[in-house]
Amino acid sequence: MSTDNGEYVLRIRRGSSAALMMALVAFAAGCGGSGSDAAPTKPPAGDSAAKETGAGGAAVDESGSDTVFRTEERFKQALPDPTSMAGWTPRGASAEIEEAPEAAANCGPDADWYCARIARGEADYEAVGEEAQFDLTAFADKGAAQDACRKQKAWSAKYTKAQTPPIPGVDSYAYYRNAGGLDGLNLYMCTGTVVAQVLLEGEGSTLDPDTAHALGQLFAARIHKAAAAS
Repeated sequence: MSTDNGEYVLRIRRGSSAALMMALVAFAAGCGGSGSDAAPTKPPAGDSAAKETGAGGAAVDESGSDTVFRTEERFKQALPDPTSMAGWTPRGASAEIEEAPEAAANCGPDADWYCARIARGEADYEAVGEEAQFDLTAFADKGAAQDACRKQKAWSAKYTKAQTPPIPGVDSYAYYRNAGGLDGLNLYMCTGTVVAQVLLEGEGSTLDPDTAHALGQLFAARIHKAAAAS
């Protein structure tokens, strides 16, 4: 979330408890917080992603990672920060750690693909006429994550497919969906023990697949880097 002095803070919530804990470090106001006077404009497609992925723009393939995302620091590393989202205004960041996750065997239909999650985090940003939301849903192991990905993909098959290029190093797919009167482009990525989503949303927004692709590359690279961190 953005504070009055422009700091950007990731807040952590455990289970259904209302108690919130601040993450280790707040992001500085000069990194694109709400205190900035600069007009929010979307970055050229691929610019931020190239910084995260390195030479050639291709993310390192960490799809086989067994890393479990269940700590504040892991989510802080994986979710895009204001520095990586130059040109976008940060609107909030949070993560929730499940104290008593549901066993995968107890989960039901495809619509409840996230049932067995052990943690979830999100970071929200805004540019002129469009919002970008990054969601990270974590599972106890790769098997549970792959099952969730399969269920979500099957559930979303009824929606119009978006022509978004594949994201290197992950299993990715995208579709359009209208919800709450807002048009949305949903890009999902499955890798290791997590399912990640980039949602572009806006009333009358163009929802550019190239923008979704660039943000997906950025997100995938940060997830892989967080998974590789000791």
